[in-house]
This record gives sequence, structure tokens and C-alpha cells, in this order.
Amino acid sequence: MGSYNFTPFKLSPTVRKAIFIFAAAICLMPFMSPPLALLLGLILAQTIEHPFLHLNHQVTNLLLKISVVGLGFGMNIFSAMRAGEEGLMFTVVSIVSVLASGALLGRLMKIEKKTSFLISAGTAICGGSAIAALSPVVKAGEKQISIALGTIFILNSIALFAFPAIGHFFHLTQNQFGLWCAIAIHDTSSVVGAACKYGTAALEVATTVKLTRALWIIPVAFATAYLFKDRDAKIKIPYFIGLFIAAMLVNTYVPFIRPATPYLVGIAKAGLTLTLFLIGTGLSFSTIKSVGVKPLLEGLLLWLLISATALWAVITLA
Repeated sequence: MGSYNFTPFKLSPTVRKAIFIFAAAICLMPFMSPPLALLLGLILAQTIEHPFLHLNHQVTNLLLKISVVGLGFGMNIFSAMRAGEEGLMFTVVSIVSVLASGALLGRLMKIEKKTSFLISAGTAICGGSAIAALSPVVKAGEKQISIALGTIFILNSIALFAFPAIGHFFHLTQNQFGLWCAIAIHDTSSVVGAACKYGTAALEVATTVKLTRALWIIPVAFATAYLFKDRDAKIKIPYFIGLFIAAMLVNTYVPFIRPATPYLVGIAKAGLTLTLFLIGTGLSFSTIKSVGVKPLLEGLLLWLLISATALWAVITLA
């Protein structure tokens, strides 16, 4: 990635913590959008050392799950089922084709097998969540996981800014954009962030299709354990999706909670904005540099493949 090394400003731990907390508080303000929060996090990552880096991944992961469950309180279960059913064909075809293409690219580019697989799975299913779930199955090392996560999060950051603009350029409907970003953007956080910027209907479709897609972690994990010859591997099931469905059921069938749902959804969106800020703060120049050219190129090629194909599909078929 080049020989240039960027050195953040040398500040005391107290000052760094104060700046970080102030920036996080700004992200909770009504005027902050998910892309702006991500951009603020990226700027902070290049200028000061992260004072809570050891906690960043765990907090981001938990906050994302809580935020997604909160969004469920603003959705109707029947609308969500229709969206999930419509996205099923796209989901199956895209997952199989990306995993197959990733295996071929990894072999042609001579990328370490586990790293290549995690990048492919992250692109095919649901970004960092898929990587976290499948890493113990393939017994990936810390460096392999870091490279895969770095690749996915770099491309996620680009997608959050690029996809709404591309959607407007092609005059995609709310439904088309929701389907497209759920299939083509890796991580749930960036899917929801991009769809949220595009519109309420797009957000409902994108969230439902993406979480339905995340359930494919389970069969893919079992297939992975078989392929990597580890029948005793630990498989993580994304239980928070069940809570998301429960939230939709409550919103659909429990009328007295509906006056509170706009507030719950508002809190969830603020949580998502803060999540993207935290993701940005973890993408320092050194993190980006550590990914390496080949893994990043594999991730980019897979992402372009699924993005272009899915865009053609939603314009033609949806």
C-alpha cells in the first residue's frame, strides 16, 4: 500500500478521550446523518490515536444489534415478509456466485486460503458479522481476520457514500434501492445507513432482506465446517435477528405500543449513526495499509461483480 506513514497528533490520553467523547456526542445530534458520522470517524482515525481501540469492535457489534432490533419497532411483519420473499431469489443466487467467484479469484491471485474465504463470505452474506461467525469454523488467525475485516470495512465506507448517489442516477424506486443495497453492500450497518438516507420504504426493504440474508450464515457455516474438515467447529447463530422479528410482531399486533414506536425508531437510528462513527474510528491509515493489495483487490473485484449484477437484476427484474 505504499511506504508513506501517517503519524497522528501526539495528545495526552485525557485530551484524546475528551475529543473522542465530544465527537461521539455530536453523532447523536439530529443533524448528523450516517455518512457524515462515518466521515467524522474516518477523520478522527487519521488525526488522533483511538483512546478506546480495545473496546471498539465489541461496542460496535453490540450497538449495531441493538439498533437493528430497535428499527424493527417501525416495521410491519407482513410488509417485511413480502420484502424477504422478493429478495430470496436474489439472495440465493448472489451468495452462491460470490462464494464460487471468491474461491476462483483467491486461487488465481494466490491469496492465503482462509483470508480469501473470509473476504468472500463477508461479501456474499453480511460483512463483519459473517467473518466473525465463520472465523472460528475455519480456525482463522488474528491476522487473517483483521485483513478480511479491514477489506470489508474499507469497501463499506465507500458504499455508504456511493450507493445513494448511484441509486438516484438510475432513478431506482425505494423498493429497488432497498433490494440492491441489501444484496450489494457487505455490512448491515452500511446497508441500513445507505437505505436510511434513500428513504423510509427503502430502509424497510433493505433491513428485512439483509437480515434474511444474514440467516444464511448458518448453512454456510455447516458447509464450511465440512469443507475445512472440522465437524466439531463452533457455529455462531445470529440470535438478534429473532429479536428483530419479535419487535416487528409487537409493532404489528400490539396497538398500544405504537405511539412509542417513533421514539424507539429514532433512538435506533441514532444508535446506527453512532455505530458508523465507531466503525470509521477503527479505520486508521495503518489499518488500511495492513490489509495489503491482493486481498483488497479480491474484495474490490467481488464487490464490483455483485454490485453490477445486482443493479442490473433489480432494474430488469424487480
